[in-house]
Amino acid sequence: MAQVTHFFAGANSGAGFQNLFPELLDLETAHDMMVLKGGPGVGKNTFMREIGRCMEQAGTTVEYLWCSGDPDSLDGVVLPELRCAVVDGTAPHVVEPKYPAAVDRYVDLGRFYDLTGAKTVADAVREQTKACQRSYARACHSLRAARLLELDGVAEAGRCLDRGRLDRRISGIMNRELRKTGTEQGRVTRRFLGTLTHQGYVWRFDTVDALCSRVYELADSWERAGEVLDRLCRTACQRKWNVIACVSPEDPDRIEHLLIPGLGLAFVTSRPGMEYGKKPYRRIRVDAMEEPADRAKLKFQSKMTALLREEAVAALRETKAGHDALEAALHPYVDFDSVQALAAIEAGRLLSYMS
Repeated sequence: MAQVTHFFAGANSGAGFQNLFPELLDLETAHDMMVLKGGPGVGKNTFMREIGRCMEQAGTTVEYLWCSGDPDSLDGVVLPELRCAVVDGTAPHVVEPKYPAAVDRYVDLGRFYDLTGAKTVADAVREQTKACQRSYARACHSLRAARLLELDGVAEAGRCLDRGRLDRRISGIMNRELRKTGTEQGRVTRRFLGTLTHQGYVWRFDTVDALCSRVYELADSWERAGEVLDRLCRTACQRKWNVIACVSPEDPDRIEHLLIPGLGLAFVTSRPGMEYGKKPYRRIRVDAMEEPADRAKLKFQSKMTALLREEAVAALRETKAGHDALEAALHPYVDFDSVQALAAIEAGRLLSYMS
């Protein structure tokens, strides 16, 4: 059975759209990357689902990348064993070929629009496009306000951390779990494990369980685990293990979850809104190593942050509704049979790489 994993390559944040698309595949070693072009409703998700389905049936590893605007829709499919991928290359995560045809290439789905018909709904397309832009901007404004308030609390709690106690605990784990040297490249792959969406927070902890049988849960409400995970990441790479660093949607320089599939080992952060929700192999209560003086203030800030993020979710729901309306306006003018036929041709090409 094919190994299947689920991540995000984009995330919604107070800084706007966070983008890991340039890191999906190493183009210096890649064999084939399809960059899908075409507007809303043209069948990009349909195309990628067909690729994923065919490759799962063929038994190769499939990594699905879900859309932060709609976590039921795909932004990409990566086939690491084949060094191939297919990605949505349109805004807000524009992708352009670096080594055209030789490595990465355009796949133009826009040719399957009936242009004459599409022009009859031009006013509706303009209206819904602008509405989506306005509601997404509102979502980002709420997320930015939430993040600024949250960072104040993070700074307050961080001043009270018993770093020596945390360091001793992590050193013991490293000596036990990372004592062996691997045979891999010590490569770091960055992904988002989840993000805030129009459905609220969506986290793909099922991927953690699919790749790792031993899961350390770090109960951490104030972002102290990032320092620990960075240390674990560097040590694992030095000892020749490949890692998947799942970074924070609000701060992609900070690791929130670390997966070391070669060791079947994972370290995940849990906090309100991002609960692992299962029995871990071990639990580390980072929160218990902090004694902030003004807990009432922190509780108030957490409540206000949650309310601001609820406002962001409401705006993201408006964005999603506008995008649905945009797709509905264009759907009647898309030749989906041709989209499916092209997907089958490209799936066949990928299957030929397996032989």
